[in-house]
Amino acid sequence: MRTVEVKLPSLGDDAGDEATVSCFFKEPGEEIREGDDLVEMVTEKATFTVPSPVTGKLVKLSADEDDVLKVGDVLAVVEVDG
Repeated sequence: MRTVEVKLPSLGDDAGDEATVSCFFKEPGEEIREGDDLVEMVTEKATFTVPSPVTGKLVKLSADEDDVLKVGDVLAVVEVDG
């Protein structure tokens, strides 16, 4: 088993480099598939979701609702086979 950190992606040139956690769609211990929405994020200009980049088991949420994160900050950790 290995783990993959899910990080806040780049928000685009005009969106700044911070976003606020609105809500998580999964809880630790739940299975998640690649492409499933993991978390909803909010900026001053937009609301968007961050999908899981891998299929596996969500083992840790690295932020709480209403936390303000910067691009590259870890949102969650997913355990994957192989």
